[in-house]
Amino acid sequence: MKLPWNDPLSNKFATTIGLITSTGPVGQNIMACEWTHHISYDPGLISISLGFSKATVKNIRESKEFGVNLCATDQSILSSIAGGYSGINYDKIGALKELGFQFYDASKINTLMVKGASLNVECKLFQEVTFGDHIMFVGEAINAAYNPEKQSLIYHDGKYWSLQTLVKPGQEERELMLKILERYKK
Repeated sequence: MKLPWNDPLSNKFATTIGLITSTGPVGQNIMACEWTHHISYDPGLISISLGFSKATVKNIRESKEFGVNLCATDQSILSSIAGGYSGINYDKIGALKELGFQFYDASKINTLMVKGASLNVECKLFQEVTFGDHIMFVGEAINAAYNPEKQSLIYHDGKYWSLQTLVKPGQEERELMLKILERYKK
């Protein structure tokens, strides 16, 4: 069975948007990566899954490093450009700078990072694995910073979203849940 891109089934997932920065044979590049996941606390590991033909794949394979910048809610234009055009055909960094977006030099790897992102993580390549029609790069976090005033942009149902806080069950509700669960204890 396939779960194709932009299909109603695939669109039910909600994801952050990783803005993946890299430098290599394609030059400085940025791409939007819907499949960006924190997969280990110790060591800190982040996975990104990319299509085989992406410019970023070529850059990471040569440089063995990449930046993960979680797109903030005020960066939807940045995400649209980073995700809608190939770094093989366009200098997206140059276009984004002309539009007023800012970048800074990473401190521990040789690539740019996105200023104003909700989270910036510099990664050294830890592992590469092929799954189906994508390559998963696992990066080990070697430097990270977050912006406490920014929220991450969410991608769901083919649209951008921002999070809003929902109330977790209160103490009384949790006590009731525990009483019921205790009746089903194995």
